[in-house]
Amino acid sequence: MRNKVVSIGDALKAYLDKSRFKPKLLEVKIQENWEQLMGKTIARYTESVQLIDGKLMVTTTIGPLKQELSYSRDKIMHLVNDMLGEAVVKEVIIK
Repeated sequence: MRNKVVSIGDALKAYLDKSRFKPKLLEVKIQENWEQLMGKTIARYTESVQLIDGKLMVTTTIGPLKQELSYSRDKIMHLVNDMLGEAVVKEVIIK
């Protein structure tokens, strides 16, 4: 019996989808695209962006930015999930 021929890219993607590295890879992808998603000003004043168990943790020390991001949690969640192409982020937490 012959195995189905798959491209290396498809095989690697299938492996990573089942891998324990997937959450970290998604976090890195979010960090790399954060400026493009949120704009230069917000990205400049954002200290860190982490993805932990479906929760996107955004850290900033700027009070007004915290407030603005808190009001935009749903929008941020949708932007990030659309960029990733799957519903990874279940909640956005602003710290």
